[in-house]
Amino acid sequence: MIVSYLHLKNWKNFRVVDVPLRNRVFLAGPNACGKSNLLDALRFLRDIAKRGLQQAIEDRGGVSKIRCLSARREPNLEIEVHLGNNAGGTPAWKYAIAVKQQPRGSRLQLLAYERVWQGNKQILNRPDESDKKDILRLTQTHLEQISANENFRSVAKFFDSVLYLHLVPQLVRNPKAFTGPGIVGDPFGRNFLERVALTQKKTRSSRLRKIENALVKAVPQLKNLTDMKDKAGIPHLEAVYEHWRPQGAKQREDQFSDGTLRLIALLWSLLESEDLLLLEEPELSLNAAIVKMLPSIIHRMQSKQKRQVIISTHSFELLTDKGIGGEEVLLLTPTSEGTDVKVAASIKEVRDLLENGFTVAEAVLPRTEPKNIQGLLFDV
Repeated sequence: MIVSYLHLKNWKNFRVVDVPLRNRVFLAGPNACGKSNLLDALRFLRDIAKRGLQQAIEDRGGVSKIRCLSARREPNLEIEVHLGNNAGGTPAWKYAIAVKQQPRGSRLQLLAYERVWQGNKQILNRPDESDKKDILRLTQTHLEQISANENFRSVAKFFDSVLYLHLVPQLVRNPKAFTGPGIVGDPFGRNFLERVALTQKKTRSSRLRKIENALVKAVPQLKNLTDMKDKAGIPHLEAVYEHWRPQGAKQREDQFSDGTLRLIALLWSLLESEDLLLLEEPELSLNAAIVKMLPSIIHRMQSKQKRQVIISTHSFELLTDKGIGGEEVLLLTPTSEGTDVKVAASIKEVRDLLENGFTVAEAVLPRTEPKNIQGLLFDV
């Protein structure tokens, strides 16, 4: 399944968002416009399915920290998603949730509503009579409860499987150097090597072989990418780097470049499953020529796995791919009433440029430049 439609209300940067989504989505906008926060709305649903509503809210600092600063007197946070097999088709499922905080007293964080449709038939509408008799029931969603989500468990499983990746190479190289509890979903790659090691051997070898075939083109000196464990049982990645010695030299991940590590994790994540993948600025640390290839790599893998990928990016190179359509791009524009989100192809000026042969980078990115950017210049 894919998320074919997203509605947000009073979520962080956004007063209202109503946008269709494709199999591949690119989020473009200036710094601090809310690209990460838009991705976080989908992570929020994942966190509810994994850990429950209260923990998902607490991880984000409470309802008051999540609510849009432009919300004024509208207290509810709202998220609605449509799930289907194809973009633009009739959704198989709709899931909608609204959260509020009691204005006084114990200030509980409660469901304002939770609704589920299977096709056009509504199968859940809370609060129900039981909820009205016991307000504490509204501190939990049915989504997070196995005993309550039987009729829409495929929706819960979909959210539970959402993967977010914003790999930090230093965490991969030195996971023990960063103490404290891990973050749900391991978004920054602290346990990436463990994830690789826990994969069934045949599948793991097949993926590493495919990644190696790609890496030898991006990193010409690298070959023979494998996984192994040291004497203490700690998993590692290992590769041979060719140099003046005939056999080359073996290196582990702590000697890989940032770009190599990020590319390995990106390719692994694309191969890992058919579930929704959220990528945060995948262009970081990568050579511009590699970045230009990322949309094509993702498209090629999607043709085999039908996996939806949503990408936040600032990269001109990434968006120069002429295969990217305006309907695949969401343009985020800050305003005094929160960030506005539009499908790029719905903007006439952008659509005209695209129809005349301009790339998305040329048609959209100039609209993301901050006003008065020259003000950054100053006398030294």
